[in-house]
Amino acid sequence: MPTDTPILHLVCGLAAAGKSSLAAELGRDAHTVVIAEDAWLAALFADEMTSIPDYVRYAARLRAIIGPHVTALLRTGVSVVLDFPANTVENRQWMRLVAEAAGVPHRLHYLDVPTDICMARLRDRNARGDHPFTLTDDQFFRLAKHFVPPSAAEGLEIVVHGWRQDGGGEPDR
Repeated sequence: MPTDTPILHLVCGLAAAGKSSLAAELGRDAHTVVIAEDAWLAALFADEMTSIPDYVRYAARLRAIIGPHVTALLRTGVSVVLDFPANTVENRQWMRLVAEAAGVPHRLHYLDVPTDICMARLRDRNARGDHPFTLTDDQFFRLAKHFVPPSAAEGLEIVVHGWRQDGGGEPDR
């Protein structure tokens, strides 16, 4: 049984900024589970998701069932890394409410990675074919229009992971 206080980890950043990689890294901590939106959406709705409006609709359905599940996990003492894009104020508010319902702290990991780096990584990821979903350049920029960097006014603990330009090609953690 965990002895540390459980925490809800959230991830925020443009597509291909490294959110899932960071989520996996955070998930290596003892008594921590990662819940990845892309994996669930791919398993449940992949054949039905052909547009951004489809994603928005199915992601909302998933959040409705995952929220209480995450709250229950947190209440048992397990930390959760919610690998869902905390890219809008509305999404972050929902995630903060999940943590508050469980009575645990939260930590938002903001991957502040330049657009051109994300685009290069997205194109590479699409070419490898190892991600459940591919995004076109147009879809990337349409999603990016909705991205709102987090602010302290939202009441979240924010940890910024900036971009390392000294090589290595990963966000500075």
